[in-house]
Amino acid sequence: ATRADMAAEYEPFFSGTPELSSKADLKTIGFDARFPNTNQTKNCWQNYVDFYRCLKIKGATHQPCKQFLTAFLQLCPTQWVEKWDEQRANGTFPRKDI
Repeated sequence: ATRADMAAEYEPFFSGTPELSSKADLKTIGFDARFPNTNQTKNCWQNYVDFYRCLKIKGATHQPCKQFLTAFLQLCPTQWVEKWDEQRANGTFPRKDI
């Protein structure tokens, strides 16, 4: 799967959001003080987990959840996201709270 395929999968979350009205509007995320180092692996993981926790707690219509989606789509390799999605679907994802 390509980055465009991943973005298409998450397209429903972009609708109705002015700053994310299309995949073409994706910009590089800003600095996150929680992750000051150049290795962004933990940042990728945390944004993935935060997105799904936000969806579970607040629901898909909660606009602030989209910041986590934008971040992990930009930071995480496609293969990682596909693997994590598969693990969540199979119930084998390391975090059970999402």
